Amino acid sequence: MKMIEASGARIPALGLGTYKLTGETCVGMVAKAIEGGYRHIDTARMYGNEREVGEGIRASGVDRSDLFVTTKIWYEDISADRLVSTAEAALEALGIGAVDLLLIHWPNPRIPLEDSISALNEAREKGLTRHIGVANFPSTLMDDAAAMSAAPLVCNQVEYHPLLSQEAVLAACERHDMALIAYSPIGQGGELLQHPTVTGIAQRLGRTPAQVILRWEIEQPRVGAIPRTSNPDRLSENLDVFSFELSDTDRTALNDMTRQRKRLVDPSFAPSWDRV
Repeated sequence: MKMIEASGARIPALGLGTYKLTGETCVGMVAKAIEGGYRHIDTARMYGNEREVGEGIRASGVDRSDLFVTTKIWYEDISADRLVSTAEAALEALGIGAVDLLLIHWPNPRIPLEDSISALNEAREKGLTRHIGVANFPSTLMDDAAAMSAAPLVCNQVEYHPLLSQEAVLAACERHDMALIAYSPIGQGGELLQHPTVTGIAQRLGRTPAQVILRWEIEQPRVGAIPRTSNPDRLSENLDVFSFELSDTDRTALNDMTRQRKRLVDPSFAPSWDRV
């Protein structure tokens, strides 16, 4: 498994996203993923499934120290008087001890960023998490947050794939020695999986379109991906992206897709609250 090095953190480049996984399905998918080789598991307070994610981790039989677990604090709970207690509730639900990475899920313009970053640092100082970071932050806000934080911010988790350029965010990650962790890494609604550039590469390599996209992402030095699925068969398919490489021609073609359709999330964006 490729590891991303970012400000002292070592993050497995491919993980399991758990958005919309609930109940025994969530428990089973997490356990099966870990048994199959996944070592990076992502959840969030907003998902309402931290308890089930924790059950799946324990059911896997894999030592906790071998896993990298992330959870996120929802934008309504990132104030100075709520973030730490919310993080404590998250750890209680997970039941696996401190998490490896605690993120602010979305910025909140109604709460001073300095208060949120200070509280995030406090959660780390209290031993609730090994590392801290953010999610859905545009590059200018990343710069502000990094300057305010006593401890390094190790990642920004954002939507990223060949139909959604994140050039400014990637540049900010480079400036601050941060990783970009891509959610919805194979897009939404199937458009990306049916794109002729992607399907053409997949057919030539004897791979699935999803594998081609995930390979494109994890080949980038600072990029990891957390695809989510409720289909057990997809777990092994998504993980099987380390046994082949894209050609320079393939990479160029996929890179060109982002230039042709540059839907930049930066420098301003309108949050879509039904996304992760």
